[in-house]
This record gives sequence, C-alpha cells and structure tokens, in this order.
Amino acid sequence: MKQKHVFVLTAPPLTEEQKCREFRNKNLQRRLLVKSGQSCESLILQQLITKQLIFCRLEFSLAVVQLRVSKIKADNLGRAQKLVKEAAGQGAKVVVLPECFNSPYGTGFFAEYAEKIPGESTRVLSEAARDCGVYLVGGSIPEKDGEKLYNTCSVFGPDGKLLVKHRKIHLFDIDVPGKIRFQESETLSPGNRLSMFETPFCKVGVGICYDIRFAELAHIYAKKGCQLLVYPGAFNMTTGPAHWELLQRGRAVDNQVYVATASPARDESASYVAWGHSSVVNPWGEVIVKAGPEESVVYADIDLQYLADVRQQIPITTQRRNDLYSVNSVQEG
Repeated sequence: MKQKHVFVLTAPPLTEEQKCREFRNKNLQRRLLVKSGQSCESLILQQLITKQLIFCRLEFSLAVVQLRVSKIKADNLGRAQKLVKEAAGQGAKVVVLPECFNSPYGTGFFAEYAEKIPGESTRVLSEAARDCGVYLVGGSIPEKDGEKLYNTCSVFGPDGKLLVKHRKIHLFDIDVPGKIRFQESETLSPGNRLSMFETPFCKVGVGICYDIRFAELAHIYAKKGCQLLVYPGAFNMTTGPAHWELLQRGRAVDNQVYVATASPARDESASYVAWGHSSVVNPWGEVIVKAGPEESVVYADIDLQYLADVRQQIPITTQRRNDLYSVNSVQEG
C-alpha cells in the first residue's frame, strides 16, 4: 500500500504586538454588542474582553518633556537624555520631546544647527529609546537633506530603531501686525507625507506645531485609526495664550482622540519666546495635565477604554454624512 504524505502549511505565530492590534480592531464591535445586550453570549464576551483588555494593556502612561533649550547643542541633548530616563523611571511607555529640542527656534538658527538623519541628535534619541525601552517621539530638529532644510520629528521604538520621520507639513508663515512676524519658508521646505506609527497600545499620528491648526490632517489620522495625536510645538507669547489650548481641545473633540503637545520651556531671554504649557487633552476635550512655563516632565494615563466609551456615547464616526462631504488624503504616509 502506497503511503500518503500530507503537508500542512501554517502561518507563522502572531507577535504580541500583532495580537494586540488585531484585538483592538475587533474590540469596539464586541463592546457595542455587549453593551446593547443583543446577544445571549454577552456575558462570555464581556469576560473575554476584560481578560484581553488586561493582556493588551489598553491603558498606558505618556510623558511629555518640556525642555529648557539653550544655544549649546550638547547640553540640550544631555538634558533630553536625562529627562527621558526620568520619565521611563516613572513608568512612561511613550515619551514626547518638544519642537527644536536641540537648538534655539528661529530662522537664523536652522542652518547652523541642521543635521543629516541619521546624525548626532538622532543617534542620541535612538540610544535613549533603546536604553529606556520606550517609544520616543523626538520632538524636532532642523534636518539637512541635500540643499534643503526641514523641521523634522524622528520617532524611535524601544529597540532604538527609527519608526517614522515626519517633516513639518505646514510651514509657520504668519504676520500679526505689531506683535509677531515669522516666516519659516525663508529657510525651511515643507514635508509632503503623513506620519503614523504603531505601538502595542494604539496607533499614533504625528504633527509639528503649526500642523495642529489644520483640522483635516487630524481628521485623516483619526480615520486611519490613530487614537493619539502628538504635536511637538513652540507656540509663542502671542499665539500661545490665544490658541494653544483651544486648538488641542478642538482636535481632541473633533476626532474623539487623545492629543499631546510638547513645547520648549519658556526662556524670556531668547529671541523667540515659547509659551510652554505642554499639555495632554482627552477625547472629551478635557485638559488632563498641563505644565507651567518652566522645564518639567508631565504625565498622563492614556485610557483607550475611556476613548471607546466616548465614541459609543456620542457616535459621530457612524453619524458622519459621507454621502455629502468627505476629507481624504492625496499623499499617503
């Protein structure tokens, strides 16, 4: 009798991160089923969700570093490393640095402090992320690429690898008579890609400062599954008190997401004085933590169960009239 050989092809096992991501994608539908009481399996589902929520850690600690920035790059890098380590020691899993954390902010400084990526500053960020085991949103630095300069945020994973590089999309060109005139486009070029990255907790969208004024960008990030938006930014003493908190709360409420902003600490002697007040806003539009003007690290618990509850209570995502209007991306990240 001839022996038969049976070959079974099996897919490679999912990583812990992939398991969590798969669960997150299914979790909202399961939760809605449980809460509606439409299934006799609701109790079993609730127990399953409870176990998986614990397994997938749908709550995590976020740290925002409000760094005092000087004209000495080595000092800025050293303090950034120290504060990232401090944040990790307090249990932070995601750490955000401010815009232009390695140099003073200003058109006269960008070319002088610009680096290629990888370079000195991004090597420090990579090492800090790896040594501390955190997701590190590296604020921004002036990046040199060929003949062009960009305002660029590099994000590193806990293994120290570069996850995404976001070049500021919207350049800060404003003129408020008698108060402030600033033209980033005099020295910088704009980026042309959306920037998102995955964590075991949630998907994160990245913008830099002026990008927060453009509601379309935040909306697209939310449509693509981002539950946390991070904006390293350096609003000033004119736009800061007027719009800094307002814009964060607006983006959070519009999209029912968490929004975190990281500003440099205020330095009254600088040519450009940052407003400070780095913050985290929840999906209900509440400021859950806010720094003062000085150098500090502030912490917030990002609760994705709460985010899902808000979306279930006020279901704007399912109520949106896509038959009448739509916001879509032209250039994918």
